[in-house]
Amino acid sequence: VQLAESGGGSVQPGGSLRLSCAYSGYTYSRNCIGWFRQAAGKEREAVAYMYVTTGDSYYTDSVKGRFTISQDKAKNAVYLQMIGLKPEDSAMYYCAAGRVCAAHAVPYTYWGQGTQVTVSS
Repeated sequence: VQLAESGGGSVQPGGSLRLSCAYSGYTYSRNCIGWFRQAAGKEREAVAYMYVTTGDSYYTDSVKGRFTISQDKAKNAVYLQMIGLKPEDSAMYYCAAGRVCAAHAVPYTYWGQGTQVTVSS
């Protein structure tokens, strides 16, 4: 399974970005696609994740109502739409794939290289 993120950048507080994760490879191994982030000096945390087959999605509390995870199966892509961005959202964002979804990194076998999001005035 291969994953490639894109769409990061620098925005002002309150701004928006849409991250994309293009995936390929063995279907069963990527039943779940998750978005994680890691800020400098902090642990990697799950932001949102989705079961590709059902579309069921989950969000960490700090992004609920601001971030939306979605997918386009025809394009083999998962997206993270982010609105109302805050400085504390600044981090490297990674997409990850695994057989099951979880709010921690362990079940995710495959990881992309990451895309940087910086929110600053």
